[in-house]
Amino acid sequence: MEAVARARYLRGSARKMRQVAGLVKGMPVRTAEQYLRHMPKAAAAPLAKVIKSATANALAVGGTGHHKADELVVADVRVDGGPIARRFRAVGMGRAYRIRKRYCHVHVTVSDGAPVAKTKKGAVKGDPTAQPEPSPEESAEE
Repeated sequence: MEAVARARYLRGSARKMRQVAGLVKGMPVRTAEQYLRHMPKAAAAPLAKVIKSATANALAVGGTGHHKADELVVADVRVDGGPIARRFRAVGMGRAYRIRKRYCHVHVTVSDGAPVAKTKKGAVKGDPTAQPEPSPEESAEE
């Protein structure tokens, strides 16, 4: 089972956010939250918030009777660049320097570690009507 959370238009560059995101990818959720809590990077706080949201989404979908927060793992963290706000700073001799305030979008996927069934191309993963893709042995027999 997988659950996703997204945070869009976070203040901070995607490059700095990716540095922090790469450290927690693959960690158990509780370990990642503790790790981010004590990290001295500004990008750690919003990333921890998105991981917490993804964990809550997983527990809401799967139910607390089936899944525990301790069993979840940060399966994937994707950081994409967002829009750039441009500001100008006055400098000497009537000139202006451009200041770029960067934004980013963060997508976090948490999983319980169970393998996800592959489906035929074009089918939705969560679609109950989707037929599983045949294994190479089954296709050779046909």
